[in-house]
Amino acid sequence: MNLQKLTIGQMAEMNHVSEQTLRLYDRKGLLRPQSVDRVTGYRYYHITQSARLDLIQNLKLYGMTLQQIKTILEEHDAGSLQRLLTRQTQAVEEKIRKLEHSLTAINRMVENYKRYEAMPQNGEIFIEFIPERYIYRYNCGINYFDQDQSGYEYMLRKLKHHIADQGIPFSYFCNVGTTIRRERLLAGELYSDEVFFFAEQVTSMDNLETLPPGAYVCLCSSEFSHEADNVRRLMDYITAHDCQILGDYLCEVIIDFLALDFEHRKVFYKTQIPVRFR
Repeated sequence: MNLQKLTIGQMAEMNHVSEQTLRLYDRKGLLRPQSVDRVTGYRYYHITQSARLDLIQNLKLYGMTLQQIKTILEEHDAGSLQRLLTRQTQAVEEKIRKLEHSLTAINRMVENYKRYEAMPQNGEIFIEFIPERYIYRYNCGINYFDQDQSGYEYMLRKLKHHIADQGIPFSYFCNVGTTIRRERLLAGELYSDEVFFFAEQVTSMDNLETLPPGAYVCLCSSEFSHEADNVRRLMDYITAHDCQILGDYLCEVIIDFLALDFEHRKVFYKTQIPVRFR
């Protein structure tokens, strides 16, 4: 093997790249062969050109485009490379942040499916101890219980715009539920003008509330039209068992079924009211 006149195949094998990659780098002006046979068109490389190839591969590993790499190679400026690497660091960190949000959302959905499979689905009321949670609420300005299902969709659109305006990751736009404030519950009012989602404590979102751990009277359902009756059933249970209402009513969407044959959104949700048994 002549190290000063490597064929394209030898150069590719020695550097763990494909011949197609070397041809691409040649076309883009990133790595020209040391010589080209005028008769056969065969490309020949010097082994020392591997150093330039290593640099190209490293810059690709940093997430840079071929055009960015070409600019760096043409400028021969260490300062320019450092500035570009700094910008690339920021871009990669932003990608990591978005991927972390995506991973959190995926894990949340997987956990919700497990919860769905384990929860009572026959309309029975049950007591559940729920640990501390963090909640973000948004006031939509309309009462959910005065609307049909389209009202819920309208509330979701308003929340979606708010999320975009506040720079909140869209990974939180899932499992969005409704809430009734404790004062209205005690007054017997079915009034919910707020939607909410749960978030992690580590988030930088403003106005994040803490829901303390405690016992909740709960009921699950998959029918939007049954929610008002479900609230009344929970309140009747609380009255019958002489419970003290400690906080707000929450209707937490557990699963948003991804079925395209439904004309309307189909969900499985858990209604819940924090209580203390006297």
